[in-house]
Amino acid sequence: MRVGVVKEIKVHEYRVGLTPDSAREFVAAGHEVAVETGAGEGIGASDADYLAVGAEIAPSAREIFAQSELIVKVKEPQPSEWVQLREDQILFAYLHLAPDPRQAEGLMASGCTAIAYETVIGPDGTSLPLLAPMSEVAGRLAIEAAGTALQRHSGGRGMLLGGVPGVAPARVAILGGGVVGTQAARMAVGLGAEVSVLDRSLPRLRQLDDLFQGRVRTRFASHAAIEAEVLGADAVIGAVLIAGASAPKLVTRAMLKEMKKGAVLVDVSIDQGGCFETSHPITHAEPTYVVDGIVHYCVANMPGAVPHTSSHALNNATLPYGLKIASGGRAAIFEDPGLRAGLNVDRGSITHPAVAKSLGLALKRPVLAA
Repeated sequence: MRVGVVKEIKVHEYRVGLTPDSAREFVAAGHEVAVETGAGEGIGASDADYLAVGAEIAPSAREIFAQSELIVKVKEPQPSEWVQLREDQILFAYLHLAPDPRQAEGLMASGCTAIAYETVIGPDGTSLPLLAPMSEVAGRLAIEAAGTALQRHSGGRGMLLGGVPGVAPARVAILGGGVVGTQAARMAVGLGAEVSVLDRSLPRLRQLDDLFQGRVRTRFASHAAIEAEVLGADAVIGAVLIAGASAPKLVTRAMLKEMKKGAVLVDVSIDQGGCFETSHPITHAEPTYVVDGIVHYCVANMPGAVPHTSSHALNNATLPYGLKIASGGRAAIFEDPGLRAGLNVDRGSITHPAVAKSLGLALKRPVLAA
């Protein structure tokens, strides 16, 4: 199969769909790999690095889209990209369609087959193996972002997350105890912050209690508990995920008026619409904004800030699935239940239940036959 890798064009996105190491694996498996010139610059990979492993270099994205059967990306296609997709192509990337009807419409109009990293399910039937590495990165970055936003020049309370002897540390409330929440808690505890994690799964709260050996406070995420923790927090990390669906709004505009002035909200759920009522996607160019005296950090591609780490971590997870698609084509999606769960759009229709429900569109069961 002919595999194409384009340079990411989302604002301040420096990751790449295939690293040179991954491109080498595709070539070794007998596939042709074409990489847009400069696609790997953000991770320090030159065109020469790709040529050395047997890939070709294309002068522009237009050639990649025109000639490739499989397009491997990181972030969702932008308007100038989705119009170049076609019916006989497979797109493999993060899509986050639930809060993005325009992209959904664009992919449907293209007729392509689009597989979303974030809804591919692992062999255990529940895990999200292609979302996990970026969730790990985003969870850790969330605490770095919170620490910066808490500084006075950023509009924050002027607090150090860990405090110092004789001065209390910041209070951090983490909404969601999954991969993002766990990594955020790990970083916050390591810096000396006072940490609470809220989740609706009692088994998960027990796991977190064992993992952190009492160094974090765990609470069942009732409305009352969320409100109490948010109002008492110096920083709140939104780490809620319902695979494929829009994130629930857990922090309301009214709650902001009762929070500590200069407190920080970091919404890691922003790719799925955000879990704070006042959230809207922004970029690394201007990573924060203030509403009612509360600093918001809602960057929609947080891991893009550390593209070297992120690209290699992502490729480690996506490589086996990408090779499977390249070898089996569209049929591979139907042979692997995990990939089938990742299918969001196919030949003009929405094929993922949560995406269809969030967008208010009809769900169509895809079939392998042409």
